[in-house]
Amino acid sequence: MEAYEIIKKPLLTEKSYAGIQAKVYTFIVDKRATKTEIKKAVEKAFGVEVAKVNTAVVKGHTKTQNTRAGRTVGKTSDYKKAIVSLTEKSKPIAFFESLS
Repeated sequence: MEAYEIIKKPLLTEKSYAGIQAKVYTFIVDKRATKTEIKKAVEKAFGVEVAKVNTAVVKGHTKTQNTRAGRTVGKTSDYKKAIVSLTEKSKPIAFFESLS
């Protein structure tokens, strides 16, 4: 897989904003990607040195909606997130630095 096929988009939450100063970034990645593939993709896409990658599969939430026809139940999609820590000597990722 290409680097941009593995990394889908950045995950921007309050917790991920707190990690930007410590060079810890969060991405939504392809479910089939391994930690080593994610590490290589981030290094290639952003030109940085990755120290460590943690991953978690986030289960989708159940949503209910009341309509005239009755109650409908749906579910949001599951996704995999990767928390990427950079090395001390690595440069920060410019996209995240513009947010803080």
